[in-house]
Amino acid sequence: MVEINNLSEKYRKLDRNFLKKTAEKVLKGEKVKTKEEISIAIVDSPEIQKLNRRYRKKNKPTDVLSFGKVGEEIAEIVICPEEVKKSGNNFKKEMAEVVIHGILHLLNYDHEKKSDEEEMFKKQKEYLSKIKF
Repeated sequence: MVEINNLSEKYRKLDRNFLKKTAEKVLKGEKVKTKEEISIAIVDSPEIQKLNRRYRKKNKPTDVLSFGKVGEEIAEIVICPEEVKKSGNNFKKEMAEVVIHGILHLLNYDHEKKSDEEEMFKKQKEYLSKIKF
């Protein structure tokens, strides 16, 4: 089950259904049981900067953070649409990409490990190609 919590003041009208369907497509593709709970929180730049500083020791906003693992008590993705929008690309596509990226992290993929990097980005591209914008 995917739960979307929009805590953003600036992006109140974000398409929650699109984000949920994107997450569910990845979970289904990765054969994750539907009973597993994942939370996606939408926040503004100051909030994600606080989280990034606290948990990654990087004092700057970022587009997406992942906490926990699928099947554990905590499996949460935090997305900042303000930062996503800065890419200058198709906003809806970029939002899908950060959802996919976050879910793959929750499934133990880590692009900072050279052994996972190629496979993670390959899967990310594959899932992105299956989404309609």
